[in-house]
Amino acid sequence: MGSFKLGGMTFGSLFKKPETLLYPAQTKAPYPQQKGHVENDVDECILCGMCQRVCPCHCITVEKKERRWGIDPFSCIQCGSCVRACPTSCLSMQPQCTAAAPAKSCIDREVPER
Repeated sequence: MGSFKLGGMTFGSLFKKPETLLYPAQTKAPYPQQKGHVENDVDECILCGMCQRVCPCHCITVEKKERRWGIDPFSCIQCGSCVRACPTSCLSMQPQCTAAAPAKSCIDREVPER
């Protein structure tokens, strides 16, 4: 009896659109509340380091002397703690996911003088 069900499902799927996509050539549109990656508006950043302190996976680095802000997007768990803790609201959670890459890399941003 089970083989008839399986055969029916297989035969039915021959006439439907495929459920999967050829990622990364094709991507789905992000959901409105999807957590994708953290984005920093460096013009508003004051390098206070609150995002670095509250990050549970320690993927954010803030260097005041060098005026650099960095994040390792492949270690980030997209919890949003850094976005909530930022006093100037310069961090935001963008719905687009981190793009596929052949090797891990950090994103470093130069923060301009105010």
